[in-house]
Amino acid sequence: MALAPSVTAESLALQACDDLDSFHTVRRAYACVEKLIVPQHVNDTDDVYPTRTELGALVRLVNEELQRRIETAEATLQSLRAAVGDAQRG
Repeated sequence: MALAPSVTAESLALQACDDLDSFHTVRRAYACVEKLIVPQHVNDTDDVYPTRTELGALVRLVNEELQRRIETAEATLQSLRAAVGDAQRG
C-alpha cells in the first residue's frame, strides 16, 4: 500500500490518538443516555421525561456515530501499519 508523501507514520499515529479520543466523547454521550433511562430520585421540579421514541432515536444516532468513528480509526490504524511496514522494509 503506497502512501502519499505527506502521510507519515507520526501523522498517522497522531490521527489514531485523535480517533481514540473521539471514542471517549461518544462513550460520555452514551453514559448520558443511560442516566436518562435509569430511574433516578430527582428532587428537582424540572424533571425531564423523554419518550421511548426520542431515546431510541438518540441511541441509534450514538450507535451510528460510534460505528463511523470505529471505521475511521480502523482505516487510520491500517494505514499506520502499512507505513511502519514500509519504513521497516525501506
